[in-house]
This record gives sequence, C-alpha cells and structure tokens, in this order.
Amino acid sequence: MRLDHVSYVASHEQISDTVQRIGSQIGTAFVDGGIHPRFGTRNFTAPLLNSQYIEVVCALDHPAAEQTAFGQAVSKKAAEGGGWLTWVFAVEDIVRIETAIGRQSIDGHRRRPDGTDLMWKQVGVREVLTNPELPFFIEWQGGHHPSEVGAPSSFIEEIVFASENPLGKSSFADEIREALHLNSTSISVEEHRTEESGILAVKFHTRTGTVIVD
Repeated sequence: MRLDHVSYVASHEQISDTVQRIGSQIGTAFVDGGIHPRFGTRNFTAPLLNSQYIEVVCALDHPAAEQTAFGQAVSKKAAEGGGWLTWVFAVEDIVRIETAIGRQSIDGHRRRPDGTDLMWKQVGVREVLTNPELPFFIEWQGGHHPSEVGAPSSFIEEIVFASENPLGKSSFADEIREALHLNSTSISVEEHRTEESGILAVKFHTRTGTVIVD
C-alpha cells in the first residue's frame, strides 16, 4: 500500500482557473487527463515525485455523475464550493480490500488526449461520501500511471485534516500510517473548529520551499 494521489474538486466552469492556480503554486504544469465515462467526471493531473500525482477533477453534465459514488462525491464537493476531496492509496491486491470492506471494486477507465488508456479498479468511495477524511483504494492495471506524464518537481509533505483522528474509522489505519512513513509523507491533523470535514490543506515541498494548497 502506498499513497498514490490526492484529489481536488472544482466546478466545470472553474476547473481551468483552478488548474492554473495550483500548477503555479507547486511549480508543475497539469496535463489534460481526459474523461471518466463511467463516473461522469473529467480531470487534469500533475505529476509529483515519489510516483504520486495530484488531480483536479470536475463533474460533467452527465447522468453518471449522479449515478456513481465518485460522481456523486465530486458533484457534492463542487456544490459546496470545491476544494480537497480525498486521498487515494494504491494497492497490489485489491481483493483483500474488497473483502474487508464487504463489496467488490468497480472498473475505472479514461483515455488521455494522446490516446493512452488508463485502467484501474477502485473501492471505498462510498465511505468518502459519509466520512470525507477516509481514503479510497485503487489498483492500477495496464501498466500506465498518471505520474509518468509531465516533469515532477515537488512532493507532498503533509496532509492537514479538519478532524483530530482522520483514520479513527478506518480498518486500514495501521497500514496507512506505515505507508505514509515509507513514502516520507507525514499527516498533520488539526482540531475541528468549523463545520468542515476531511482534508483542509496539502503542503507540498517545491523548488522554492513549502507551499500550502487549500
């Protein structure tokens, strides 16, 4: 298990401005990631060091955005004004995660504008809808990964949460903490002082120093 990526939501109208803003902050250009036809969403991605990446995602005017857990989560966050949605961990055997959660993963797919197909399985998004501090899990298939495109120059230093114990409801808390340590990434938690929940900010180490994206 390893930290794979962090996900930020923007509205369809604001996604270009959001991509420009965050890309400027972390000193890395985003690329068009394409459409998720099954989820009714699309994204832009920027590679990070440590084979990680950041995505900015928006919901499309498509029925799948309301019929799938990921589309619903993105739509809900956009309606709230956007911001950090979740953090995602890659695993080599998603069947083990399926067994623990009690349901099967679903297939994900998107085609980048360069024609490259990205394929994966994911599970745990339903939990994000009700407990936004929890991550979901992904198993990449087909040999391609978003971190391969672009020129990474920064990495995640900390993930700041609204709750004091973001992994308190996770069955994988110990594994996640170990994975974060192995990836030289630490979690910073803050006392819940507002009605917000989930991720408040992500701190990136960049060529010009630490940058906080909220």
